[in-house]
Amino acid sequence: MRISSSFPGAMASPFTIHRLHMRGRSRLLKCLNTVETVFRRSVGTEPIVAQTEGVQDNDCGENDAPKSLYDLMAHRQEQAERSVLISCPSRTSEKKFLKFLSKHGDIKKHFFYESYGVYAVVEFGSRDNVVSLLDSAAIPIVSHDSTVPFKSRLLALRNHSSLDSASQPSSLPCQPQTTVPINELIQRLSREESIDEQISSLTEAYQLTEENSRLRFLVCSLLKDIAAAYFPECTIRPFGSSVNGFGKLGCDLDMFLDLDSISGWNLKRPKSGLSLEYQMKRTSSERHVTQSILSVIGECVDHFGPGCVGVQKILNARCPLVRFAHQPSGFQCDLTANNRVAMKSTELLYLYGELDPRVRSLVFTIRCWARAHSITSSIPGAWISNFSLTVMVLFFLQRRTPPIIPTLNQLRDLAGPEDESVIEGNDCTFVTDFSKIELQRNTDTLDQLLSDFFEFYATFPFSRMSINIRKGKEQNKPEVAPLHIQNPFETSLNVSKNVNTSQLDRFVALCQESAWLLQQSETRTPRGVGVGDTPAAWGLATLLLPSQVAGIKGRKKRKREPASERIKSLLESLKNKNEGKKSSDS
Repeated sequence: MRISSSFPGAMASPFTIHRLHMRGRSRLLKCLNTVETVFRRSVGTEPIVAQTEGVQDNDCGENDAPKSLYDLMAHRQEQAERSVLISCPSRTSEKKFLKFLSKHGDIKKHFFYESYGVYAVVEFGSRDNVVSLLDSAAIPIVSHDSTVPFKSRLLALRNHSSLDSASQPSSLPCQPQTTVPINELIQRLSREESIDEQISSLTEAYQLTEENSRLRFLVCSLLKDIAAAYFPECTIRPFGSSVNGFGKLGCDLDMFLDLDSISGWNLKRPKSGLSLEYQMKRTSSERHVTQSILSVIGECVDHFGPGCVGVQKILNARCPLVRFAHQPSGFQCDLTANNRVAMKSTELLYLYGELDPRVRSLVFTIRCWARAHSITSSIPGAWISNFSLTVMVLFFLQRRTPPIIPTLNQLRDLAGPEDESVIEGNDCTFVTDFSKIELQRNTDTLDQLLSDFFEFYATFPFSRMSINIRKGKEQNKPEVAPLHIQNPFETSLNVSKNVNTSQLDRFVALCQESAWLLQQSETRTPRGVGVGDTPAAWGLATLLLPSQVAGIKGRKKRKREPASERIKSLLESLKNKNEGKKSSDS
């Protein structure tokens, strides 16, 4: 279903707001009704309230009050501070579990999930409730191992009544924390009645759930408890896919150690008279400070962090980090510090995703398609990254007629003094007040956008042109690289520098094949039941099946023809070549 709405134009602009509301809209914006704390210091700017609709959580009531990314994050962090993570025996009575915990205060929210056992996330009404619960917890008694005396909000439930435990069923209502297997997804999509519904269904299946978002903020809060031993006023917050609205269930948890909230940074210096300053050690560079801080915290996480395993201190990387696995949540975690440009990129992607829900739906679909054909990979290498793919989708949407989203330069022109942000010499300024952003009235369907995306990049002049979402148009390549995508903020960098010619060729060939498939009448209509009770794949589902051109090594230059004819001709020639090869081999 499509609903159009517009904000009154506060500034002269040729744009008109257009929003889509559809099934499967991202749950990341849930629970925005009550915000108890607001970030005043963040990545070089003091954020303002963004004018965007929020989908409310079940316990928040209906409220369409506009909220910004930082309001959302502040609320999530405040929730996390009132929450605990508890390992539960497999045979636990949910009713008795809640009755036992409620002795310490009102329970606002709880849910169970599985990761190396069954765990429960429990949110209390106040932090005093959490203190009461922790005061009642006991140090474990072990007979053969020694324990590190570190207390945290990661607890373990012990049932001392074996008879009562054995009588309980082992079916706690666990929330999924990973996406469905690709075969199951293909079957689910094949049951839908239109390609638009397929795209919405895929988005709903892949996006972060309310529970998974809460768990990510809770893990950050637990890590902050460790870092606070050295930096009592620090904050650890997630960034990237965990909060920008494009995160997939099971994605890594990127965390940012923020020391900007430490008091005393912005105190006004008296022109005369006495004042006090903290005595601090000096080092040779800010990078050395970052490496030292992460080294110390990495040691603490390794030795004292419950459930933290496989800790690696990767301090000589361009962006130093500590990498580890958090077994109780199942997350692979990267902890960085002084990574403010990445935080601004997170905010920018969040803003673009909020301007029109089609943005998120198309990104989820393209990412899923890319992963199904090994265009992307979790292993570092020459593959196209998810961030690069997302920028490519944004660029495509900027190139629509009329455009669906504005360019970064247009967002920069709308910015006010409160949005000013210069980080390490890079201009990271863009408007954060949604009421100032007006979009043109574009009514393209998701079906049409998906088909046109493949057509757009099947014929894109990668050999000569670079992708630039600041300007929203192609520009000549500033360097020799198969794929050049300009970093939105650090404009001298190519975010796709790792991609080689072979991987780009595969991407283009798969775009050509997918565009051709979506043009076929038999692909565009539901086919009913296939083998057994399994629905026959059609539409988007066919694009996720193994490709006939997945092994292509290169492309021959062709005379310019209408795009659809070129694509059809290419696919037919590839099929004929494969058939000829098979017959010669036999």
